[in-house]
Amino acid sequence: MARETHKAPDRAGEGGRQGDRRGDRVVATNRRALHDYHVEERLEAGLVLKGTEVKSLRDGKAQLADSYAVVEGGEAYLYNLHISLYDPGNRFNHDPTRKRKLLLHRKEIRRLFGQVERKGYTLIPLRVYFERGYAKVTIGVARGKREYDKRHAIAERDAARDVRRALRERHRRGD
Repeated sequence: MARETHKAPDRAGEGGRQGDRRGDRVVATNRRALHDYHVEERLEAGLVLKGTEVKSLRDGKAQLADSYAVVEGGEAYLYNLHISLYDPGNRFNHDPTRKRKLLLHRKEIRRLFGQVERKGYTLIPLRVYFERGYAKVTIGVARGKREYDKRHAIAERDAARDVRRALRERHRRGD
């Protein structure tokens, strides 16, 4: 009788299921940012959080709608990230929109500061997630889109959808 061996879990996820671990998952994404900005560079940063903020994030209660990042005093901060109050937190709860420090290397902060000093560039959070149990945020160095850029992007998306629809119809007819 053959012995059954236990396979060690891979790095992508426990037992081969990707992103299934409670510690590795996306909490919130900023879909509006990709509509309003040209994202030129992305950077991963850690977040300094209080206990009730972490618990609320694990429940998926965060909004990135109007948030932005700023470099001030040689450190990077995230403003207006709304993390809802944790219900059982009672008097130990946090301020939902307080500024939160971003954990970055000094060299990365200096580089970001230099990029943001250019006219029209800003730092916007693109998503908040957990990686190996740590709260992380993806920051994008972005430049605002003009109105005609947005119309052009919508036209391209509509044209691609029409092409896919036509190909699907052609495939169904058997041409």
